[in-house]
Amino acid sequence: MSRFPGVDLLEVDALLGDEERLVRDTVRAFVDDKVKPIIEECHREGRTPLELVPEMGSLNLFGANLADYGLPGLGGVAYGLIMQELERGDSGLRSFASVQSSLVMYPIHAFGSQQQKDRWLPLLATGEAIGCFGLTEPDFGSNPGGMRTAARRVGDDWVLDGSKQWITNGTLADVAVVWARTDQGIRGFLVAKGTPGFTAADQHGKFSLRASTTSELGFHDCRIPGDAILPGATGLKNALMCLNQARYGIAWGGIGSAMECYHTALEYARQRIQWNGQPIACHQLVQEKLVWMASEIAKGQLLCMQLGRLKDAGRLKPHHVSLGKRNNVWVARECAKLAREILGANGIVDDYPVIRHMLNLESVYTYEGTHDIHGLILGEAITGIPAYNAPQPTAPAAGRGAH
Repeated sequence: MSRFPGVDLLEVDALLGDEERLVRDTVRAFVDDKVKPIIEECHREGRTPLELVPEMGSLNLFGANLADYGLPGLGGVAYGLIMQELERGDSGLRSFASVQSSLVMYPIHAFGSQQQKDRWLPLLATGEAIGCFGLTEPDFGSNPGGMRTAARRVGDDWVLDGSKQWITNGTLADVAVVWARTDQGIRGFLVAKGTPGFTAADQHGKFSLRASTTSELGFHDCRIPGDAILPGATGLKNALMCLNQARYGIAWGGIGSAMECYHTALEYARQRIQWNGQPIACHQLVQEKLVWMASEIAKGQLLCMQLGRLKDAGRLKPHHVSLGKRNNVWVARECAKLAREILGANGIVDDYPVIRHMLNLESVYTYEGTHDIHGLILGEAITGIPAYNAPQPTAPAAGRGAH
């Protein structure tokens, strides 16, 4: 299998430091050598490639931007490049690493007790333990503050009741980071696999993220010890901080998927011979599609670079991340559609990666904040006016019709 040469219309590679380039190239080789030979089979079978997890752990791909416990403490750009290359392989694989790193290891590292950190972080870093993040519920996705899952004190313990849905790695997880209402507000808890009253079942019938495990979690009189609460997590804002970490990685991941679709379409267009023995790459309609893809990828790469530099400088704001996630996943989705057009009938078969990316991106476009919700986050940042809950119309005065 030939090496992926990269996509770099604007010489963005020159903006990378030596460590960042080394990280990118290491993960790029891992994806080419280990992921791409098996990922279509995993997609067909609807299974997570767990055989890759030990090597991902040995490459420090879990919690790579954290320090302590032997973690490398990489900067924002290097971490983003990991997510870019993993998603170039498959969005499900990036989802696995993103959940493990940003939604499980990050909250334990940021909000956990010393005992919780000592127990879980070393195991999660190597992949010996797998984690999941329980925030979304069957009736509450874009509005997590409406959650119904609740935790109540019973003696020295906590008892959880409720359910969570669309949970990546749910049935695989050794530990779940679960958010629930308490009389102190929304708090985070660590629930270990096998805890009585804790159940997990896989979501079936998926046409997207088939190489990723998606589950529903249930809590029925689920008793956990008092020290299972994350002591530093004191409200919904802490859950949203975790999501902000993950969304940052998705902004980079979207560009990885777009790069793979573009490269596949470019190579196909150069080799597909039609009309007087010429490759279809010589036609204006095909070139226009390729130019759009390359141009938007270049802009997305620059956007990611600036997000990474802002993150490393401590100046990254939630609306910055919303801009990156919203733009770059949209770009990836459009690139997948254009690549599928260039490939013609071959665009719908998994001899090529385009249709798999196209299907996966339908999930990425929706999860961790939909395209429209991120638009509202940006709208509030621009105008200063939140538009999440539109004002209710006033009832017409008695005796007068509504206008």
